[in-house]
Amino acid sequence: MTHAFKKIFAIIILSLSLSVIVDAGPFEDARVAYDGGDYATALRLYRGMAEQGNGNAQYSLGTMYAKGQGVAQDYVEAAKWYRLAADQDHVQAQFNLGIMYDNGRGVARDDVLAYMWFSLSVAQGNQEAAKNRDILARRMTAAQLAQAKKLALEWKPD
Repeated sequence: MTHAFKKIFAIIILSLSLSVIVDAGPFEDARVAYDGGDYATALRLYRGMAEQGNGNAQYSLGTMYAKGQGVAQDYVEAAKWYRLAADQDHVQAQFNLGIMYDNGRGVARDDVLAYMWFSLSVAQGNQEAAKNRDILARRMTAAQLAQAKKLALEWKPD
């Protein structure tokens, strides 16, 4: 390898590694702010990314609304952000939506939709969702179970 080629190769590698850092930066900054209790900063950063369609940021924003961290607790707003993340196949957002439909928090109580969201989360390996789904199934009719299973099978991520 010539000296010029080595230099160009090194510049390319450095540029690529920096671009990965830049991409991870805002989410990591938000996570650090959140973990440090700086909810105002976390909220601002998550909201910007969430509004641009970032599923992880949407989930995190939903969690902040569900817990009332940096914002007034608002289950309707939490459900909105969880739904956007769940529609992108975010396993924990799907689980949380199942909980919300099961309890009627932020959404109308709906066993069929709760079962569907739990099932989608289970399909990604969430064992806690499996427990909740199985408990929920015991109080559902055969028709409700059939409808919920059909919805889960037909569901496609955005």
